[in-house]
Amino acid sequence: MVTTLLVIVVILAIAFDYINGFHDAANSIATIVSTKVLSPFQAVLWAAAFNFAAYFYFTDHKVANTIAKTVLEEYITLEVIFAGLVAAIGWNLFTWYYGVPSSSSHTLIGGFAGAGMAHAFILGDSAVGAINLGPTLQIISFIALAPLIGMFIAVVITLLIINISKRAKPSVAEWWFRKLQLVSSAALSFAHGGNDAQKVMGIIFVAMVAGGYLQSGDPMPEWIPLTCYSAIALGTMSGGWKIVKTMGTKITKVNALEGVGAETAAAVTLGITEHFGIPVSTTHTITGSIIGVGVVKRVSAVRWGVTISLLWAWILTIPVSAILAGITYAIIHYLF
Repeated sequence: MVTTLLVIVVILAIAFDYINGFHDAANSIATIVSTKVLSPFQAVLWAAAFNFAAYFYFTDHKVANTIAKTVLEEYITLEVIFAGLVAAIGWNLFTWYYGVPSSSSHTLIGGFAGAGMAHAFILGDSAVGAINLGPTLQIISFIALAPLIGMFIAVVITLLIINISKRAKPSVAEWWFRKLQLVSSAALSFAHGGNDAQKVMGIIFVAMVAGGYLQSGDPMPEWIPLTCYSAIALGTMSGGWKIVKTMGTKITKVNALEGVGAETAAAVTLGITEHFGIPVSTTHTITGSIIGVGVVKRVSAVRWGVTISLLWAWILTIPVSAILAGITYAIIHYLF
């Protein structure tokens, strides 16, 4: 029998996926809006369509499986998942309000881990012992690796594009790059949908297992990915204009050529990590890629003060989400 708490947890997870969509819309559309290739309204429709299109391609659910394994099964309860989602939603809304492009992925992971650790501690076990260190350390390592990989690939792609097109007339090159930005932003939205929707899929699956509705070895019911891809696409359509401004103009000024380079680099990075089942931050990846195309112009073209502020948000996301989730779990445990 499906319990009321399980229903609430699933609804919260879908709500988080929706929030993830409008929080991370900037990842896919910031450069295409800042270069005026598409209007903001056209851009979110374009991104949302390719967010959902990923449902038909990413059917192996590798990232979802990794997320589901970050907390050991014996410490996963519906209360743990509920507390993790509440903390993740809270931090996501906070950073969205202030226009900080933090990672929705790491918010979710931090919340889930923090609630699991609090549960273990209350049981009298080691808090750290609740964490499956292999997948968790892999995820944490890519806080640094994902933007660095994105930056490196962006530098390589941008230099290749510059050398290939150096003899082209500027007006002709600009026309082509504006058209190519439609392709590169579509690829990034496609990869974003495939990477980020799976994270919530993993959470919903473990909630169904914790609620006794599924067994851990069961295949994922088809309604879970369909719902998650739909939610993230609808969220993307809602936009996240404060973060669009930060990503599209405050890090470095991006033209159409550089937009193609940054978006292509981020899409390639996400495709590689998804292939290996590594949940990485789309936000971190596209930020690194935008920095990469800025560095190709000149190092001073990147507003490093803004970048350092973003770095602090990245560092704080997992521990803050974990602490919020731990406090939320303790309140639930002792009051209810």
